[in-house]
Amino acid sequence: MSGIKDLKKVFGGNTSNARQFGMIATLVVAILFFQVLTGGLTLDPPNLIALVSQYSYILILAIGMVMVIVAGHIDLSVGSVAAFVGIMVATSMTNWDFPWPVAIVFGLVVGAAIGAWQGFWVAYVGVPAFIVTLAGMLLFRGANQFVGNAVTLPVPEGFTVIGAGYLPEFGPNTGYNNATLLLGLLLALVVVFREVRLRRVQRSMGSEMAPLWVSVFKVLVLAAVILYAATLFGGGRVGTSFPVSGIILGVLVLVYGFVTQNTIFGRHIYAVGGNAHAAELSGVKAKRINFFVMMNMSVLAAVAGMIYVARAGASGPQDGLNWELDAIASVFIGGAAVAGGIGTVTGSIVGGFVIAVLNNGLQLLGVGSDKVQMIKGLVLLIAVAIDVYNKSQGRPSITGFLTRGLRRDKDGIAAPAAAGTSGASGGQGGVGTDASTTEGPLQPNGDLSDQQRPRATTPN
Repeated sequence: MSGIKDLKKVFGGNTSNARQFGMIATLVVAILFFQVLTGGLTLDPPNLIALVSQYSYILILAIGMVMVIVAGHIDLSVGSVAAFVGIMVATSMTNWDFPWPVAIVFGLVVGAAIGAWQGFWVAYVGVPAFIVTLAGMLLFRGANQFVGNAVTLPVPEGFTVIGAGYLPEFGPNTGYNNATLLLGLLLALVVVFREVRLRRVQRSMGSEMAPLWVSVFKVLVLAAVILYAATLFGGGRVGTSFPVSGIILGVLVLVYGFVTQNTIFGRHIYAVGGNAHAAELSGVKAKRINFFVMMNMSVLAAVAGMIYVARAGASGPQDGLNWELDAIASVFIGGAAVAGGIGTVTGSIVGGFVIAVLNNGLQLLGVGSDKVQMIKGLVLLIAVAIDVYNKSQGRPSITGFLTRGLRRDKDGIAAPAAAGTSGASGGQGGVGTDASTTEGPLQPNGDLSDQQRPRATTPN
């Protein structure tokens, strides 16, 4: 029996967020499903490279969107903002002779200005973000067509590297892109280093540690997956490798993952989303948090817009159409709560990849774009509806069900990610946890009661 418990620690244990493994399992199943149906095309190197290149800008939007949703808002303007920044950057390079590095900085400044504009209305005037960003969606979509005269505007070749570039070739001929292999090796070493460091910290603190064989097995599995992926991305046709846009995405995931989970500011975002009034009473400056998340969303929309224009080689009037819908769907499929306070960057990226694999697999099967949209809509609706229903019945959510029982603290009490899966458990989920039910009645204004309020503002 202890051997089974030890094996479970590979998939969550006492220290990791077990809910994310449910989403990863869903992604793996989706990949294997389409790999079989498409006769191996899903994991074909050219297809994988194209998948990352095509959906990197949507995943970048998901990073900002999860922070907006965790704070209790929504942003419907990101597609239009991305399109407007794209046409402004293209115009600056083509008509104003800006060097492309300067044009990138200019695009970020434009995105920050738009975000500050929308953040001001949300945070300091008090207009709901839904209304502000709906107005922004109309405003900046029209501005895109006004500035570009509703025509396509090409960009210089040097600028295209951020959207259509790949890791360079160097070194001896190994049959693979050596830069991609080196990147995979470095990531595998990082996995080993993090596990060794985790065990050292646990030992110094006297915390419960998983058996050594569990850590070795986990590291070997993760390293094998990383190295296998590196060979796939590095084994495409000559001149291609891991996309530069994927590198940008990876850096943003690391930075924002750290900010949201390991900084005071990140904890304040969860606190505001969990209960803004309680957060303000605790000293959190909610207006500043709301202003920042809205401004940050527009900056990331600017990044996404520039990457898309760079990949397409031109800016057009239809850029960014419906991007906000895919970004929002990625966040909710990745485990975020509609009411705010719950969600992670990692979960949103995994949710985004689920949508990307679904899109890509259906296209490989020759399914029409109309049917693809219908299937995506049904998948989103069913996934969220089942989660809502299970939580209303006091049952675990989908990911909570998949990982139920995986997380226990050293005293044998269910850890926060599993707390709240039963109304009789008496546990309370921390902010950012998958709390299925809570104790105590809702206040008349919809705020959480004292019993419902989280004990901590640290996300899982």
